[in-house]
Amino acid sequence: MRAGYAGRGLVYLVVAGFGFWSVVQGGEAEGTQDVMERLDGGWSTFILLLIALGMFAYFIWRIVDAIWDLEAYGSGGKGIVARLGMCVTGLAHLGIGVLAVTALISSAGSSGSGSGSGSSGILSDIMAAPGGRWAVGIAGLLTIAAGVYYIVKAVKEKYREHLRANRFTMDFNWALKAGVAAQGVVVGIIGLLITLAALQHDPSQAGGVGSAFDWLYAQPYGRVLVGLLCLGLLGFSLFCFVNAAYRIVPKAADENIESVAIRARSKAKQMTS
Repeated sequence: MRAGYAGRGLVYLVVAGFGFWSVVQGGEAEGTQDVMERLDGGWSTFILLLIALGMFAYFIWRIVDAIWDLEAYGSGGKGIVARLGMCVTGLAHLGIGVLAVTALISSAGSSGSGSGSGSSGILSDIMAAPGGRWAVGIAGLLTIAAGVYYIVKAVKEKYREHLRANRFTMDFNWALKAGVAAQGVVVGIIGLLITLAALQHDPSQAGGVGSAFDWLYAQPYGRVLVGLLCLGLLGFSLFCFVNAAYRIVPKAADENIESVAIRARSKAKQMTS
C-alpha cells in the first residue's frame, strides 16, 4: 500500500512538475505517456523504475483491498460499487506501470512508437461493436461521476477520516484539499471528453491527462488554467505521499490511532466550549 501510494505520488509529481515548468516557459503541459517518453537516461531511468514498481504495488494493493474489504465498505450495493471502483482504479494504474516499463525498454535502445493513438484506437474498436457507443458514453458518465466524487471529497474533507493526525497533516490540510479537488477536475474533464467522443462518434476527442490539458488550453485564459491545475496536481502528489506515510486502513489500524477528522472535531469543540 505504502509503495503504491508513493509511486502514485511520484507519477503526479513528474507529470504536474513537467507541466507547470513547461507552462512557465511558454510551452504546453503534456500527458503521462508523453512525459514518460521524455525521461531518458541517468536519473530518469531510476525514476521510471520507481514509477513502474509503485504502480504494480498500487494495483496489487487495490485488488487486495477490494477482495478483503480493508476499507470496510461492506457488501451492500454501495459497498460493492466502491470495491469495484477500487479494481478499476488498480487496473488504470497498472496501465501506467506498463507505460513506465515501455519507456524503460525504449530508453534501453528499443524503437518506441511515439505516443498518442493507443487509447483512441481502443475506443474506436469499442464504438464499432454493437452498443459500443452506449458503453463508451456510460463509461464517460461514470468517469464524470468519479470526478464529482473527488471534488465532494475535497469540499467535505472526507479524506481526513483516513489520515493519521499529526502536525503536518493538520497544518497542511489546505494543500491536501486543493490536491484532491484538482484531481477531481482532471478526472471530470477526462470523463467529459470520453462522453463527447461517444456522442460525436469521434474517438480522437477522448484521452487522459494530456487531453484534459489540451481542452483547458482551448478555453479563455487556458494557459493560466493549466498552470493552476498543474499546481493543484502537485498538491495531489503531496496527498499521495501523505497517504503513503500516514494512511489509516480501517480493518488493519490500531484502535488508538487518532485521525485528522477526530482531532479536528475535538479542536472545534474546545473552541466552542
